[in-house]
Amino acid sequence: MHDGNWGILRELAWPAIAGSALLAGYLATRGGNDAAGLALFAVAYLAGGWAAARDGVLQIVRGRLDIDFLMVIAALGAALVGEYLDGAMLLFLFSLGHGLEHLAMNRARSAVTALARIAPKQARVLAADGSEREVPVEEVIVGDTIVVRPGERIAADGTIVSGRSAVDQSPITGESMPVDKEPSDGVFAGTLNGDGALSIRVTQLAAESLVANMVRLVAEAQASKSTAERAAERFTRFYVPCVLVATALAILVPPLMDWLTWHEAFMRAMSMLIGASPCALAISTPAAVLAGLARAARGGVLVKGGAHLESLGLLRSIAVDKTGTLTRGRPELSAISPMPGVSEEELLRVAAAVESASDHPIARAVVNEARRRGLEIPAIHDAMAVRGRGVEATVDGARAGVGRAGLFSGNAALTVEAGAAAQLEALAQTIEKQAMTAMSVVHGSRALGAIGVSDRAREEAPRAIAALRSLGCEVVMLTGDNAATGQHIAKELGIARVEAGLMPEQKIAFIRELVESHGAVGMVGDGVNDAPALAAATVGIAMGHGGTDVALEAADVALMSDDLTRLPFAIELGRSTRTMIRQNVLFSMAVVAGLIPLTLTGVVPLSIAVICHEGSTVLVALHGLRLLSRTDRFARSAP
Repeated sequence: MHDGNWGILRELAWPAIAGSALLAGYLATRGGNDAAGLALFAVAYLAGGWAAARDGVLQIVRGRLDIDFLMVIAALGAALVGEYLDGAMLLFLFSLGHGLEHLAMNRARSAVTALARIAPKQARVLAADGSEREVPVEEVIVGDTIVVRPGERIAADGTIVSGRSAVDQSPITGESMPVDKEPSDGVFAGTLNGDGALSIRVTQLAAESLVANMVRLVAEAQASKSTAERAAERFTRFYVPCVLVATALAILVPPLMDWLTWHEAFMRAMSMLIGASPCALAISTPAAVLAGLARAARGGVLVKGGAHLESLGLLRSIAVDKTGTLTRGRPELSAISPMPGVSEEELLRVAAAVESASDHPIARAVVNEARRRGLEIPAIHDAMAVRGRGVEATVDGARAGVGRAGLFSGNAALTVEAGAAAQLEALAQTIEKQAMTAMSVVHGSRALGAIGVSDRAREEAPRAIAALRSLGCEVVMLTGDNAATGQHIAKELGIARVEAGLMPEQKIAFIRELVESHGAVGMVGDGVNDAPALAAATVGIAMGHGGTDVALEAADVALMSDDLTRLPFAIELGRSTRTMIRQNVLFSMAVVAGLIPLTLTGVVPLSIAVICHEGSTVLVALHGLRLLSRTDRFARSAP
């Protein structure tokens, strides 16, 4: 039995003992055996109240008065005036309510922590001689090759070396359909292999796998406090002393004014103390937030805290990076336009040499095309990336550069004569008119030509953009590419506003302007190049599949499958969470507001106040738990 389940059973065992002793004590007193009844009520007091008394004392030591302290005071007050049955019932229901709350909260937590148990404990490692041996996953190191047979769960994060299969990634990414995988595709620990055998090169240790990171980050998110939760705690710290003062006045004032007897005043004050205790208010926010975080994780969205989940519900403007976010992020070299007297091979050879120093997707597209054509890529020296403009390096003894025209301005090592520069610009503009990203190539004082790279839009992007608009969100595309390329992709996806030609610092400035004009703004990017803009937005949202580790650390929210339809799902879930919190808070406050006058006037006796108070607490916890069953209307349907 898991430790968490044993802890819950143990917490429910005490209310069970308290309830049994309460019932037996009631039957004993009804049968005229008051001594036995008193002893059984004492057992009910101890079983039902020891946890509350312990927690209350710990909070007093820390200089705080909390709800547990109020419940213990009310029960002791009832005992002082001989109402042992009511006091025992209060502590029984209070402990039962706490146990049921923890049961509900544990269900929400287990929806995520169950991920930690889906990864196999053993991995089948392929040795250099071709033999296989099973080892604990903790002993698998980066670079090992593991073998996964049909129907088995994948033991480690890695890249497929050989084999093809459909992999069920639903526990990690929320995708309802298996995803076809082939060599060079990434796979995650804990996902279920289909009907093909796979050889996988391990890229992450077991302790650093995506599953391990998700569990760790969700645990941190659960430990953090949302805005509403922090507000509720501040209110409770102020409110509890006020309740104690009001209780003292309710005990003293009516008898001194000859309105009630001391016994009547004391019982009404104890009833008011119970009715005024904000137990339901204290649980209303964490119950909803925890369930929302768990539901998001099950749907392929990792939210790093309750505050970010609430902020998702406030978004009305979304800025989305183009490359790698709205598009596949795997561009292809689509155009080669050499200058007169320059061959395509020479142009591509120099361009590939310079770009071999960069890890940018566009650079990889150029290098891949050169290799596909069988060109020999020369060695380079002193490579340097010029932020937002391009890359330069020394090739065959001369400085060479690939990038925007601005890369070459003011650069003495990459200066071409005016006529050649104009021709080069014309070639780049012709490529850009075809909705491609154009890059000029210069080698020393020679203008070699221009190359064009294109990147296809993600197939789910139009549906995601339409879903965001249906939620009332304005969508803005941000790109460092030229306006023609940006407009082409935007028209294809249904995005009305495009901000093109942006340098990284300009993206940040634009996000800040959006925040000033719209209040809450989301920024969606790849989690690496867009990290500053992600930080400047109200909610930073990263594509979590590519560059997963960086995405998880850099952003507030990660879309684990890189599926943009997870974004409208997350926003709608954030709105539902905020609505659930408001409903819980209003209900909790309404119960308190109703019980205070009804208990003070004697309409509601102590026993009914106890039932209403504890019942409202359990109802609030269960109401928040409904978020776990929240449907996802934006999920991909089966083909």
